[in-house]
Amino acid sequence: MAINCAEACISGCVLGDKCPNLEYKAKAAKFISETSLDQMLEMADNAIRKKRMEPPQWVLPEE
Repeated sequence: MAINCAEACISGCVLGDKCPNLEYKAKAAKFISETSLDQMLEMADNAIRKKRMEPPQWVLPEE
């Protein structure tokens, strides 16, 4: 049975040690522990600046 983690795990992981995303949880925890808040804010600012420099992406409705 497949589980939709985005819906089922809103209040926390329901699979525990059987969670298929444990690898990502460990990577995220390592990133958070090794990266200062100032570095994270700088990364976010750079991402926003880069996104603003891109040309607009138009989505045309299908007729």
